[in-house]
Amino acid sequence: MSENTQDVMRPLPKYKCHKEVWALKIGALKMDGADDPQRETDGSAIITPADERYGSFRVNHEYMRKHNPQPGGYYVLYADGYKSFSPADAFEKGYILI
Repeated sequence: MSENTQDVMRPLPKYKCHKEVWALKIGALKMDGADDPQRETDGSAIITPADERYGSFRVNHEYMRKHNPQPGGYYVLYADGYKSFSPADAFEKGYILI
């Protein structure tokens, strides 16, 4: 085994998250134009939050392509404006509601 292989096999440094984010659990996801086969879609989608107190909102094709969000996971907004997606298990293990 080469020295480089041993370095790769060594456990990576471990970190604990302490940042605050805004997030909504995704209840449903509908591709824009998916209900009309004659209509071309721009790749955007409508997210309907699982929490009915919040309205549906559109995410653009770049978000969809980069993050591939799925119902049950979380739409996440960071303080710097970055929008992301997190699978439910990872999000719920890393964050608590404040």
